[in-house]
Amino acid sequence: MSKNIVILGGGESGVGAALLAKYLNFEVFLSDAGTLKPNHRQKLIDEKIDFEEGKHTESKILVASEIIKSPGIDPKKSEIIQKAIKQKIKIIGEIEFAGRYSKGKMVCITGTDGKTTTTSLTYHILKEAGCYVRVAGNIGFSFAELVLDEIKNKPQSNLIYVLEISSFMLDDMYDFKADIGVITNITPDHLDRYDYKIEKYVASKFRMLQNMDKNCYFIYGIDSELIENELVEIDTEAVELPFSVFPDEFDGTCGVEKESILIQLNNQETEIDISKVTNIRGTHNLYNMMVASTIASVLNIEKNKIERALETYTPPEHRQEKCGVINGITFINDSKATTVGAVTVALETFSEPLIWIAGGQDTKGNNYKQLLTLVKNHVKALICIGKDNEKILTAFKGKIPEIRETQHMEEAIKWCLELGIEGDVALLSPACASYDLYDNFEHRGKVFKEMVKKMG
Repeated sequence: MSKNIVILGGGESGVGAALLAKYLNFEVFLSDAGTLKPNHRQKLIDEKIDFEEGKHTESKILVASEIIKSPGIDPKKSEIIQKAIKQKIKIIGEIEFAGRYSKGKMVCITGTDGKTTTTSLTYHILKEAGCYVRVAGNIGFSFAELVLDEIKNKPQSNLIYVLEISSFMLDDMYDFKADIGVITNITPDHLDRYDYKIEKYVASKFRMLQNMDKNCYFIYGIDSELIENELVEIDTEAVELPFSVFPDEFDGTCGVEKESILIQLNNQETEIDISKVTNIRGTHNLYNMMVASTIASVLNIEKNKIERALETYTPPEHRQEKCGVINGITFINDSKATTVGAVTVALETFSEPLIWIAGGQDTKGNNYKQLLTLVKNHVKALICIGKDNEKILTAFKGKIPEIRETQHMEEAIKWCLELGIEGDVALLSPACASYDLYDNFEHRGKVFKEMVKKMG
């Protein structure tokens, strides 16, 4: 009897999983409570995959032998998932499913902040070094669809996948094994999904270690207090490669005066020169470069190739992206900064006087107090953009000389030009999700860039 696969969620990961399951001759049904994007709908039609949108039909879903769930579906809030759990239907994610059928080496990167940049930087280094490498996961590409291509085309055995893995993805992974697993850092995030208990969020991140053995490598940021504390309770057979930016206090992979990175691996020390790297700045990007360089070293990439790739790397959109200069004011799009931790990084990066655009949908239990010192030192004006700015307004009232609020990005940009002078930086670094006014952080960043272009 053919295995009956039901996929909940018709986004990039769900459609990719459906295509792979169909090719493997499983019975496949995809269900999405919302509306499918036209390109996703067309893929399902082209492959004659049964699907529905705008509803979940229980009679078609609860007969599944296995459910592949979108990471965006909160199982505690989904009635159909709760019913599936009661019927003891196995529920997994796309990464778990696709990983069963791939022969590639798995480089998996998670962390609260920096995982997308680290993933794209690692991919860039490996690609420039001539590796057969593909990138997928939370970065926006379907791992399952790439595995389908792997199965169809039978590539050489040295295929490497660089996967950005979110905590939501890790929650639905059980037997999957990372050959190289990374936890960049951990700060409070998505606590609404984890009953507002940081220990549950930390445990989710550390699922990266499950199934790793003595042939695997575990790379982690020892400067993160939550990681350091959790390691006391964790035992792993994997080779541990901690990294730090404090070389005098720690003997491991670390930055040295922000001009070079020392990598200690297999009793050998390699020094990576980063003095010529100009496209990425700030301590957070030093961390990102350390991780990517360490991964490349584990994969035996030569030092000169790593250095050359670091020099030619361009960061992804919406991550401290310079998008224009108007009247001497530099506009920075950091729309991806949806946590207080990410904003801390942004505020530390810029020494120039800042006009800070922040706010949005605060569902993560933000504690803005930890930003107060940085705000006092760097921020000359705060522009709140969101439907409900009360929490952020209360946190910074009397702490910043000028505070304004709006629900319109165009007005926010106009105020930046009114309040700023030559040499200032206008920084969109929201600390919040974007769903109150925008589709996602990409949409918010795109509108910001469009407004800057329009007014320039």
